[in-house]
Amino acid sequence: MIELTPKISCRRHHLSVARYRLKAELQTSPLTLSLFFTLSERIFRLMATTMRDAIEELLHTYGETGGINYLAAAASLPSRLSIEAACTELMSLMFPGFRSEALVSSEDLADTTRIRVRHLHARLKTEICRSLGRIPPDEATEAKAEEVLMEFFRQLPSVRRMLWTDIDAAYEGDPAATTYEEIILAYPALEAIAIYRMAHLLYGRVPLIPRIMTEWAHSRTGIDIHPGAQIGSHFFIDHGTGVVVGETTQIGSHVKLYQGVSFIARSLSAGQALRGKKRHPTIEDGVCIYAGTTIMGGDTVIGANSTIGANVFLTKSVPPHSLVYYEEKEVRVVPKRKHEAETTRDEFQK
Repeated sequence: MIELTPKISCRRHHLSVARYRLKAELQTSPLTLSLFFTLSERIFRLMATTMRDAIEELLHTYGETGGINYLAAAASLPSRLSIEAACTELMSLMFPGFRSEALVSSEDLADTTRIRVRHLHARLKTEICRSLGRIPPDEATEAKAEEVLMEFFRQLPSVRRMLWTDIDAAYEGDPAATTYEEIILAYPALEAIAIYRMAHLLYGRVPLIPRIMTEWAHSRTGIDIHPGAQIGSHFFIDHGTGVVVGETTQIGSHVKLYQGVSFIARSLSAGQALRGKKRHPTIEDGVCIYAGTTIMGGDTVIGANSTIGANVFLTKSVPPHSLVYYEEKEVRVVPKRKHEAETTRDEFQK
């Protein structure tokens, strides 16, 4: 038998000592206790005053003139949370059984798809009406939203066929890819490209929603593709983090990018005066661009079947079938010493 009495006795002893000390402090220091409660009351009163003043000041800023204070307009803006939920449903629509609960059987696919489309229609119609600035919507706004949605759903089968070319490109272009299922389930680039292709259908027809869609994908994948970009079939982004594709970028078919590639404007000093103008480069068919490369300017064209090496900074066009690479001055490899130099400069001066 294990004896537990000594431990129980020890615990009772400690509790008794703690009670005794607390009782002694309360009995022998009434002034200290009173001072403690007085100070505490003052501190809580000061905190309440500070919080009340901060809230009042914050409320005051809502009434000031400025781009973030249009409360009446904000009330009719599309819901970001609702659009993000729609993006999740759209991914399930493109890849049923991969992005949501697995289907019990293929016989359920037709009913599940019809239900999913009805839910998406109801959700997106409300948000499109909001994006058009009419909540509650009038008859013309509802008709416009319905027209946009019918065209959107009509083009989804074509988008899905295009996405299969992107999956083909990923499988053929990445020796680490073992199956198509792995690409659909695990490759962030496919999610970014899929959301871009669906957002592109809405771009120019309704405000805000396409950009919210691609920014949702951007926040999840680290890949920033503007919904206004034009991208051909068999598009593959390997790894993907840090890729930026600007609004007026034009990309042909069978193009492969690596992480950190950016297609950007040469200068934004003119600001809104550049709206609607070609600011980003054109990438022709069959181009491969390696990690960390930046290509700048609306008049820059990368010719077909060219390869651009890593960490290149391009501001001029490249003819077809070119190889472009950055030639480093020197990379030194030296044996380590027992007592290493204090700085890199010291090392290279030896």
